[in-house]
Amino acid sequence: MQFASPLFLSLLIVIPLLIFALRWLRDQTIVPVVRFSDFKHGFAASIQQMRHTPSVKAFPILRAIRFIVLVLLIVTLACPQLSQSREHKFTEGIDILLVLDISESMRAEDFEESNRIQTAKLVVNDFLTHRQNDRIGLVIFAGESFTLCPLTSDYSVLVELLGDVEIGQLEDGTAIGDALATATHRLRTSESKTKIVILLTDGENNAGSIEPGAAASFAQSFEIKVYTIGMGKEGGARIPYADTTFGKRYREVLTHLDENTLKQIANITGGRYFRAIDTQSLKQIYAEIDRFEKTKFETVFLVAHKELAVYFLIPALLLLGTEIILSNTILRKIP
Repeated sequence: MQFASPLFLSLLIVIPLLIFALRWLRDQTIVPVVRFSDFKHGFAASIQQMRHTPSVKAFPILRAIRFIVLVLLIVTLACPQLSQSREHKFTEGIDILLVLDISESMRAEDFEESNRIQTAKLVVNDFLTHRQNDRIGLVIFAGESFTLCPLTSDYSVLVELLGDVEIGQLEDGTAIGDALATATHRLRTSESKTKIVILLTDGENNAGSIEPGAAASFAQSFEIKVYTIGMGKEGGARIPYADTTFGKRYREVLTHLDENTLKQIANITGGRYFRAIDTQSLKQIYAEIDRFEKTKFETVFLVAHKELAVYFLIPALLLLGTEIILSNTILRKIP
């Protein structure tokens, strides 16, 4: 509880001063004395007996009521209030489209005993666990692109769909321009102030009908920032294939990662380009993007004041009325 006009509480010092003054005046008052004869059980004895009646004993109650009323009125003047604080959080989420390459080259096993696609899926899944209040979607691409999951805040659905992603779901190839254009088409109507694309690939644009540079300009026109990630070690990687005679076998292939194109896309849209050569570096890249693009929180405190003066004024009036009734009836003092 707090007081809107706490200065009035200083009047409470009047109470003890008033009590002291009344006692002092009572001690200084000269009580007139009338002498009369006492015939054993005469008039004086009746007076002495009257002092012990319940009505006479109750006279101090009137004085106590008056002091209580005075205290309640002073507190009422101080305007007591009860503050009720409420905290409202407003979030400004980010719209993110994850663009994942699922071409045949993503089978390459140069990421700690796991192929590129499985490593990418694990790292992306970890990235999702750190996001809050954002809408996130997923576009997969190879020789063509496909929106596997539109923007959603239901991350459990997104995680389930991501887990089902497999190489071979789309025609082989690497259509980077088409994939970026698909992501941009999904984000262009977004009302979010921050729209980003995280595009991961291990190849060069060799399919599709849209050039990566044109797709980047298209994204930039809608204020979409693109982070590009080039995945894979330089100098080639082992890609497994099924041999009908000897079972699973490997062939060495060269990594044809077009870093210049990925850098160009990032520069045009105001994003950044990263190179991931192992699992740890890929994790660090997504962690860095997570730090760059944080959801904005705005906290507003609402304070409501409940006036409590009436809870002191009403008892004061009731007590005052009680005092008036008692002092004029059963506790009436005859001069």
